[in-house]
Amino acid sequence: MKRTFSFGLCREPSVIVAGTAFIAATYGLVRLAYGLFLPDIQADLALDSARAGYISSGSSLVYCLAPLCGFRYGRRNPQVLIVVATATAAGGVWGMAAAGDLLTFGLFAVISSAGAGLASPAMVSVVRRNIAANRVDRAQSMVNSGTGPGLVAAGALALAFLPEWRLTWAIIGVVTAVIAVALLITDRPGSAAQDEQSHTLSVGWIRRHGTALTIAVLLGGASSAMWTYGRAILVDTGGSSQRGTIIAWIMIGIGGAAVALTATPLARWSATSAWTLSCGTMTVGVLLVAAAPGQMAVTLVGCLFFGWGFTSATSALIAWTSTIDAARSAAGTALLFIALMFGQAVGATALGAIITGAGYGLAFVVAAVLSSASIAVSALDRTGRRVPADGADHSGEPGHEPSAGPAPAERVAGDIEARQCG
Repeated sequence: MKRTFSFGLCREPSVIVAGTAFIAATYGLVRLAYGLFLPDIQADLALDSARAGYISSGSSLVYCLAPLCGFRYGRRNPQVLIVVATATAAGGVWGMAAAGDLLTFGLFAVISSAGAGLASPAMVSVVRRNIAANRVDRAQSMVNSGTGPGLVAAGALALAFLPEWRLTWAIIGVVTAVIAVALLITDRPGSAAQDEQSHTLSVGWIRRHGTALTIAVLLGGASSAMWTYGRAILVDTGGSSQRGTIIAWIMIGIGGAAVALTATPLARWSATSAWTLSCGTMTVGVLLVAAAPGQMAVTLVGCLFFGWGFTSATSALIAWTSTIDAARSAAGTALLFIALMFGQAVGATALGAIITGAGYGLAFVVAAVLSSASIAVSALDRTGRRVPADGADHSGEPGHEPSAGPAPAERVAGDIEARQCG
């Protein structure tokens, strides 16, 4: 027993590092780097803005559909999701690198986005079955912060290799595949007693996610201002060079990576409190970029705030669904990330129309309002409910009243650990 416990403790850091790197690859290097490399791709393939938008919309749609697999396979066999996520992400970018025409490029660009949609629910289950219960929430936040290092790596590759975007995509595919192999090696199927259970998801379970779904959509709409138009506002209104916009992108990544440093203290907060701090920070970041796009120092601070706020908010969503029902947190994560991407898709279109008619300033203010609205919604509804990890969904049944929440992450972890010990 002692040797098994010691081995588990030694393996935990490896799982966290490999998981963080996998999120960095599928999100920061594959999915989000499309916008970073787009100007050079457009010049090489004669890709106009309209068609680039169609590809982006298709990628968003695939990203929304991919996490649906998490409902079925996330809790039972996350390694299947990891393999498929790697095949779509690495295969997608290799196809983009080899594409000789727009149709082929667009097809592989859309396919590559599925990797990120599959990665999140897979990692939720991998963390839960490899990490001790009292450390799950902190580990989950650290893994989820991998988007930040991925953005930094993408920026570094852009500085080193652009305009050779084909070579860059090829390197990214190799890195993604190597990381996936390392993750599969560190994961130990069935090694922990906290694998997710296979109860059928009910209407009541979805209903208890109502507040989380709402704020996820609002977060998506607000964040689309930076993810879609962040570089454009710097170039069009701030006069920043391409190198300057890449550095700003790297600052977003540094902010996202910093979430790993704040994961421990933030794990002691309730999901609603963590959400308030995260979205408040992101709101300030969006407003700073909009207020002074020509002032590089202010812009970099704004990008730093946005990167930390957005990444921390996505971690708060994972904590929120874990608080509602820890046993089905992979399915909950998939559900909330679908809502997040839906918000980004709608937000990108709506804010684009505002930019066309009234300029960047108003669009970014609207984004800040959406982010603030998500804080108000989370503060008004503190009745998120948690179902015991080892129980079925009894919502609405007499004698099975759910407990109030969201509860602090440490208390949830403690409850799970106590049930296991008992």
